[in-house]
Amino acid sequence: MAVYRMFHELFNKKFGVETVMVDMTDLDAVRMAITPGTRLVHIETPDNPTVGVTDIEAVAKIAHKNGAIVSVDNTFASPYNQLPLELGADFVVDALTKFINGHGDAQGGAIISNDLAAMDRIRYEAQVNVGSVISPFNAWQIFRGAVTFPLRMQRINDSSLRIAHWLEQRKNVTFVSYPGLPGNRGHFTAKKQMKNGYGGVISFGLNADDKTVERFCAKLKVVTFAVSLGHDESLIFPQPSYDERIDLYPKQFREGFIRFSVGLEEPEDIIEDLDQALRAVGL
Repeated sequence: MAVYRMFHELFNKKFGVETVMVDMTDLDAVRMAITPGTRLVHIETPDNPTVGVTDIEAVAKIAHKNGAIVSVDNTFASPYNQLPLELGADFVVDALTKFINGHGDAQGGAIISNDLAAMDRIRYEAQVNVGSVISPFNAWQIFRGAVTFPLRMQRINDSSLRIAHWLEQRKNVTFVSYPGLPGNRGHFTAKKQMKNGYGGVISFGLNADDKTVERFCAKLKVVTFAVSLGHDESLIFPQPSYDERIDLYPKQFREGFIRFSVGLEEPEDIIEDLDQALRAVGL
């Protein structure tokens, strides 16, 4: 949401930078959107909140051929599952707030590149002039959480795949978007570029109106009805119909759409909780 607003409002209105929104999973659309003036191609994969998968290597080749650099928001995958620099990206953005910290108690972000001169510019210009410096306490909390990051991420990968398969079997679940599912349209690409698993965020739809979807989320006892993702606890939140980005979503994501971030609880407990909440609202 913040990146969407930054591109649509801050860049355009304050800095006069022209931006174009494109379905990055469609390589032909990417080719058509690039012009001689394109300087940056930004990817988020898997993306928030539809969990679509973009072929990083293919987009990087298209961008570089046209003289543009590529940045990748790697938050949903995390560095445990995906290394965009190895796939041709020039910059990677990781939200330390999410899976890397993993405890939902500190905010931070990281920009990573093999271009040392560019990193020096970021360090000595952006940090000094913009003030994007993490607080010492937040840094300590994130370092503490990062110690268990690989162990947590593998557990989340395994649980998420199991839960996604279970959701696919529910009659009132209209769709499940998770890259680890063989039937997912991004599965082939995800299998190629995500090495240890497919991440901890599942998007799915219910055959229900908005009020019923909210009631379902409120009936959960193990899973927490709250925003954010990448915590030690499972978090679930219905994507509201008034989301300003809704026109960008594929049609199936516009009704009964829920984003689910899987945590460290026993997968059997999570499944039982989802099951009882669905039954409680008649689904």
